[in-house]
Amino acid sequence: MELPLLFAQLLSPAAHPVWFTVSFVLFFIVRLQRRGWWRPSDCPVDLNGKTAIVTGANTGIGRYIAQDLARRNARVILACRSLERGGRAAQEIRRRTGNNNVHLRIVDTSSMESVRRFTEQIKSEEKRLDILVNNAATSGLKPSVSSEGLEMTVATNHLGPFLLTNLLLDLMKCSQNARIVNVSSMNHRRGEINFQHLKVEDLPQLQRDAMYNNTKLMNVLFTKELCNQLRHTAVTVNAVHPGVVMSEIMRNYSLLMRIIFNLIGFFFFKSSEEGAVSTIYCALSEEMEGISGHYIDSDCSLTLPSLTARDPALAKKLWDLSELLTGLN
Repeated sequence: MELPLLFAQLLSPAAHPVWFTVSFVLFFIVRLQRRGWWRPSDCPVDLNGKTAIVTGANTGIGRYIAQDLARRNARVILACRSLERGGRAAQEIRRRTGNNNVHLRIVDTSSMESVRRFTEQIKSEEKRLDILVNNAATSGLKPSVSSEGLEMTVATNHLGPFLLTNLLLDLMKCSQNARIVNVSSMNHRRGEINFQHLKVEDLPQLQRDAMYNNTKLMNVLFTKELCNQLRHTAVTVNAVHPGVVMSEIMRNYSLLMRIIFNLIGFFFFKSSEEGAVSTIYCALSEEMEGISGHYIDSDCSLTLPSLTARDPALAKKLWDLSELLTGLN
């Protein structure tokens, strides 16, 4: 049969049921492929008596992570920038889970001053911290400098979480087998480390996507060096790729870019609930007990990160400069 005739028959009204059936089957297959082998519902862990902090928990995967922890009876602290949006999320999580031990605390990870206020409040209120999920991040920002002299994307995605984690480590060491999960991205493979960028030099030469990719690489390097720093403790830390997720991460891009992203994502990308799974796996699963310093892919499997992300000397240099820029020491 000639190809034009074949297309004509396929596009004829009589073939519409066939197209519908084929499209439905393909769509179903694609949807199934978005799910990994592990399900939070398969994990019976109860978190009664334990405390968890999730940054950026008012929306997207952060909200579903917090909701899953609350459903397991944890004391959950939503660490958010917005009092209004964070308050609505906390109220909704309480309603959905029946857990009233869900609380909002305000922090903006782009501000080291805000991070310090937040951690001081946490240390004054909490006796333990069992799970810390560094989820808050931004993308698509034009290169800009904060009031503290830090590049905004670097401050939000790396320096803020770096400082926040370090200031809460003593509290986590008081807890048995505490876990830290740093939400990174497969985009770290396209990132590079230019230490001049951390010092806010040559900003006009930087691109939006490049800055995001670089900070996701910093997340993995931070995880590697933090694991080294914690080697004599019971605290573990891992980095995770949640998958390509339909979330608000594109909010700083143009309307056209968001429309294209959402159209493609409807078929191929994970929902926020699906994107939360790999982080929940790192935070709770028996398989991750005692595992530290690794990179977990979106299908909940241990995966080698990029070669650059495995450079111990680079990780230590990034750590030292991050200490300097955040005033940690």
